[in-house]
Amino acid sequence: NGQKMSKSKGNAVDPFDALETYGADAIRWYFYINSAPWLPNRFHGKAVVEGQRKFMGTLWNTYAFFVLYANIDNFDATKYTLEYDKLPVMDKWLLSKLNSMIIEVDEDLDHYKIPEAARALESFVDDMSNWYVRRSRERFWAKGMEQDKINAYMTLYTALVTVAKCAAPMIPFMTEDIYQNLVRNFDKNALVSVHLCDFPVCDADFIDKKLEKEMEELLEVVVLGRSARNAGNLKNRQPLAAMYVVSDKIGNMDNVRDILLDELNVKNAVFSSDGGDFVTYELKPQLKTLGPKYGSLLGGIRRFLAECDAAEVVKTVRGGKPYRTVVDGKEVEFAEEDLLVSTKNAEGFFAASDKGLTVVLDANLTPELIKEGLSRELVSKIQTMRKESGFVVTDHIRINYVADDEIKAVFKEFGDEIAGDTLCDEIAEGTEGESVKEWNVNGRAVRLALTRIVKK
Repeated sequence: NGQKMSKSKGNAVDPFDALETYGADAIRWYFYINSAPWLPNRFHGKAVVEGQRKFMGTLWNTYAFFVLYANIDNFDATKYTLEYDKLPVMDKWLLSKLNSMIIEVDEDLDHYKIPEAARALESFVDDMSNWYVRRSRERFWAKGMEQDKINAYMTLYTALVTVAKCAAPMIPFMTEDIYQNLVRNFDKNALVSVHLCDFPVCDADFIDKKLEKEMEELLEVVVLGRSARNAGNLKNRQPLAAMYVVSDKIGNMDNVRDILLDELNVKNAVFSSDGGDFVTYELKPQLKTLGPKYGSLLGGIRRFLAECDAAEVVKTVRGGKPYRTVVDGKEVEFAEEDLLVSTKNAEGFFAASDKGLTVVLDANLTPELIKEGLSRELVSKIQTMRKESGFVVTDHIRINYVADDEIKAVFKEFGDEIAGDTLCDEIAEGTEGESVKEWNVNGRAVRLALTRIVKK
C-alpha cells in the first residue's frame, strides 16, 4: 500500500519466506529491474513473478529449446567453430545485437545504471527468443548436421553462454546451471564456475548497425502487416501475392527482404513513397484541439479537409511535421492529433498505418495461392495430431487421408513439402491409422489418420 514495511504494522515481508516462495534469483532480478538502488522499492509478489516470467522464464525456455535439440543431435560445441562468413542474415543479426548488448550492459554497470543494464539484458533475451528462435526453429529440425544447422546451433550457443556470463552477477544460480550444462559438461578444462569467468568483451567485427536498423524496420513492417491481415480476416497460413510498403524512410530491405516475405507469407514486396493506389483517406477536424485554436475558422477547415489532397496531409502529419495551409485568408496548421482520419481500402486490398508507415496487403487469391494455403493448413493439422498423440519430435509417420478432389490435388502437388514438414515417409489415401481425426480445413471435410513408423 505504499507504506514502509514495519513489524508493528504487520506489513513486513519475511525475506526467507519470500526466498522460499519465489527463489533467490527472481527476487534479486526484481530489485535490479524495478528501480535504481537508492530509490524506495514497493515489494509485491505479482511484480516478482512478472519479472521472473518476462526475463528468467524466457531465458530458461530458450535454453531448454537449445538443450532439447542439442541432445537429440548429440551436439558438442567444442567440435565446431563459429564461421562468420558462412552465417545467414538472422545469425549475423543476433550476434550483432549480442555484442551491442555487451557494450550497453558493461557501460551501464560501470556507471551504476543497474535497471538500465537489466533492461538491456531483458530486451536482448526477448529478441533472441521471440524473433531469432521463432524464425530459426526449422533449422534445428533439419536432418543430419549440414552447415546451416551447425550455424544455428553455434549462434544460439554463443548467445546463451554470453548472456549467462553477462547476467551472472544478477541471477547467479540460473546462470551457473546454464554454464555448467553448456560449457563445463563438454569442456573439463573450462573454469569451474561462471562466476570465475571474465565479463564478456565485445567483438566489434560482429556489430552491423545497418543490419540492426533494417531488422528493426522489418519488425515495424511485420506488426502492421499482421494488423492488415487481421483487418482482412486473412489467415496467416494463406500465402498472398504481394505487399506494398509505403514510407519515405524505409528502403528496399535488400538484406532482410526474404525474412520479411516469409514472416508475412507473401510472394513479393514493393516499396514506394505513395500509397494512393491502395488507400484513400477521409479527413475531419478534431474539435477538441482545433476548436480552441481556430474556432471561427472551423467551417472553412471542414471544407478544406473535404477537398484537399488527403493523402498528402496524412503523409505530412504522420511524418511528424505540421501541415500548413491558408483557410479564409488566415494561416492554419494541423498536427496529427488535430485530425480524425478514416481510411478506405481499394477493392481486394487491406492496409494498416502508423507513424508515417503504411503496409498494404493484396488479398486477391489465385487458385494456386488457395491450394498452397490449404497445404499449410494440412501441415498444421498434422502437427497438432502428432502432439496430441504423444509422438516425439523425431518420430517418423505415415499419413492416410480421405478428402474431396481439391484436397487430393493439394496432397499430389504439395506432398513432398507436407511430408518434409511433418517427418512423414508415406502419404496415401486410406482410413487406417494409429491416430484418426476429422478436420474442417477451410470449409472442406478431411479425415486424417497418422501411424508412427518404428525404425528397425
